Amino acid sequence: MNQGNMTFNMGYDFDLVTDRRGTNSLKWNVGATELPMWVADMDFTTAPAIIDAVMEKARQGVFGYEVVPNTFNQAIANWWSSRYAWTIGRDWIHFVDGIVPAISSLIRTFAAPGEGVVVQSPVYHLFYSSIAAGGRTALVNNLAYHHGRFHIDWDDLEAKLADPAAKIFLLCNPQNPTGQLWTAPDLAMMSELANHHGVLVISDDIHCDLTQPGIAYTPLGAVARPDNTITLVSPTKAFNIPGLQTAAVIVPDPDLRAQAVAGLRRDELTGANSFAVEATIAAYTRSGQWLDELRAYVWKNKQHLADVIGRSMPELAVVPSQATYLSWVDCSGLAGDSSGFAAFLREKTGLVVNPGQIYGDNTKDFIRINLACPASVVEDGLDRLAAGVRAWQEHPAPSP
Repeated sequence: MNQGNMTFNMGYDFDLVTDRRGTNSLKWNVGATELPMWVADMDFTTAPAIIDAVMEKARQGVFGYEVVPNTFNQAIANWWSSRYAWTIGRDWIHFVDGIVPAISSLIRTFAAPGEGVVVQSPVYHLFYSSIAAGGRTALVNNLAYHHGRFHIDWDDLEAKLADPAAKIFLLCNPQNPTGQLWTAPDLAMMSELANHHGVLVISDDIHCDLTQPGIAYTPLGAVARPDNTITLVSPTKAFNIPGLQTAAVIVPDPDLRAQAVAGLRRDELTGANSFAVEATIAAYTRSGQWLDELRAYVWKNKQHLADVIGRSMPELAVVPSQATYLSWVDCSGLAGDSSGFAAFLREKTGLVVNPGQIYGDNTKDFIRINLACPASVVEDGLDRLAAGVRAWQEHPAPSP
């Protein structure tokens, strides 16, 4: 396919293709001819300032136990203040070694076995496993899908929050996999309903820095009651450093914070590895320009995929989004079950995508495609997708 508007003039080289095969990469642990566009990490090298910080730390040659300095908290507080107009007290912030482990810990702290955690489907699949692993119950508020877009079913959400078993509302902001960016009124209403029913809101904001250029996300904490809100943040998605295992829990209310931190310490999640702190500080203090250029590049990729699918693959439809580097694609015009189509794509073309079923019970018509890669890789993926669509139309595979 002709790249056309897929040429970029930027200060950072996002067109560079980095060979990740044979590097213990989870994403690239695939067949020699397969193209992975599934796991949510990027195929770009991270920001130069982060590389410099890690290299400087490595040159010290001693990798002992680490403490988390005040500069870590200050970097996070300054980033959210300058980028998103949310004033955060430094003492609200506590280091953790990952958002998913922190979610699991917070669920154990604030909900007893058998109690309920409200989630909105489709949603990041590890939400479900974190809830189940702790012996808690998922109370699912299915997002309504109308005219190619997802919307909150407010009546159902309130019913789930009003359930006597509900103790936590686990929010994804921005939403993964749909790329939905919740508005300030949406967030305020969600917070109000949760407060009314005595349900704690825990918001996973890991994709918050990956919004469409010119559009910023609203932190739940900026519009919600501080005594009923916990926010989880991390530079790992936006700056492609998930292997460094760094994140933070932000808890404005001191009593809530004491409970949360006690649980995190109980679960031994507050120890930093030798590179996590330096990488985080470098991301939030010296890598803003890199991130802005990355966002522009990724958004071109997302626009290009939507344009090509709209022109050449009318059986598919890209769900409009305002955030993440992921595209959520409706396959209902082609396949009755995207799991079968995703398996067919991999077998026939080598393209590896996520089937929608892992994100909830209302997602069988969708696949998720990761577009955080050089434009040439997107072109390869589009060629494979088009070939898969043609092959499916000629010889559709049976649904699993």
